[in-house]
Amino acid sequence: MKKFFITSTGTEIGKTVVTTTLAWQARKEGKRVRVLKPVISGFDEETCNESDTAQILQCLDIEQTQASIESISPWRFKAPLSPDMAAAREGTPLEFNSIINFCQEKETESNDLLLIEGVGGLMVPLTDSRTVLDWIKALGYPVIIVVGSYLGTISHTLTTVETAQKFGLNVASIVISESENSPVPIHETANAIKRFLTKIPILELPRLAPSSTPWQEAPELIIKNP
Repeated sequence: MKKFFITSTGTEIGKTVVTTTLAWQARKEGKRVRVLKPVISGFDEETCNESDTAQILQCLDIEQTQASIESISPWRFKAPLSPDMAAAREGTPLEFNSIINFCQEKETESNDLLLIEGVGGLMVPLTDSRTVLDWIKALGYPVIIVVGSYLGTISHTLTTVETAQKFGLNVASIVISESENSPVPIHETANAIKRFLTKIPILELPRLAPSSTPWQEAPELIIKNP
């Protein structure tokens, strides 16, 4: 089974578009795919149809029910804050080991591909002492880093990759998700990043037209197991 962890340089960069695109394209090839977004903040039960979890269920052709939502995102918080802050506000602190165990349990399933989407960026706190980086280290999965094409993204990308590699993470690929009102064409951002990161595959995901199923409109994203 191939396993990847999808993280990013920040929030609202495009992780879920990349995750659903990878899942959709793998399913079109006949592969069995499992997708998890175990921790999500900014989740409102009254508007859950608009959530990242709902997008994931839709790309997998799974009916949205309370049980199916729970199976993908068991730790849901209403406040649009970092998980540690959102959990504290609701009085339900996250248990780091429970998150790891939840993910590892899915490794025993007979799937071809397991995708785990993180929350926010690489260094977002999960608990008082653990971050998304610690989560990835505990699992040991290759990492896909989603970045934008906004002004400042090159610095954010290089910083995130350097941090990931410093702590022994295996960066499988960088996906540039074109930002709204990007100051330059996406290929210029890609070329600038490539000059500094010559050994990491860099993929481009142009900004897609508004759609309820953007993963169906995306170009092919080929991620190789490093």
